[in-house]
Amino acid sequence: MNSLHTIIIVVQVLSALVIIGLVLLQHGKGADMGASFGSGASGSLFGATGSSNFLSKSTGVAAVVFFAATLGLAFINNKPVATGGGVMENLPVSSVPGAAPSTEAPATTAKPAASTEQSNEVPK
Repeated sequence: MNSLHTIIIVVQVLSALVIIGLVLLQHGKGADMGASFGSGASGSLFGATGSSNFLSKSTGVAAVVFFAATLGLAFINNKPVATGGGVMENLPVSSVPGAAPSTEAPATTAKPAASTEQSNEVPK
């Protein structure tokens, strides 16, 4: 289960990096006005009109992969929450370093011998 968790995290990080790269490659809406006056849009990597469709679809696919990885991580990490306990209650008993097991004898409950003479005097 741990390796599946690691694989999904790697897929999620890679898809996030791909989304960042694809968004940075796309032209903004303000670039269309300058393209009509010959500002070099035809010299782009995908031609004058080919970049919008390819980059938009690639960004959409990367976003779907990212959201699928996020939902997968949420599904894997969905564990029921322990009720009524604190953090310290979940520690193992022998987690204290240097603690030796107790070898003391149990305390006896014998009463001390009562004296035969009881006085009601108050000491001064």
